[in-house]
Amino acid sequence: MPKISYRTLDGGVTELEVDTGYSVMEGAVNAGIDGIVAECGGACACATCHAYVDEAWLEKLPEMDDMEDAMLDAAFERRDNSRLTCQLEVSDALDGLTVTVAENDL
Repeated sequence: MPKISYRTLDGGVTELEVDTGYSVMEGAVNAGIDGIVAECGGACACATCHAYVDEAWLEKLPEMDDMEDAMLDAAFERRDNSRLTCQLEVSDALDGLTVTVAENDL
């Protein structure tokens, strides 16, 4: 099972094993990771699962589609490494991925 590391705003790091086929957001919600609000339940309609992907992983992720890009325009403090975790499907290729939770519950 792939391991995903979640850094939270308070500096904590939680490493979780997340089933393949789940999203990075679902892994966070199922484990109660602070800051991944996921108000829309993963429908790419709210940007409350916004996170910053560790730079080393950017090239390994699938390209962002237009809908995710548009939703991120509404996110607080969008950066070049911003992604919606609901759009990142966990696979063996993402074993070791690190994301830092953005300020999603303002």
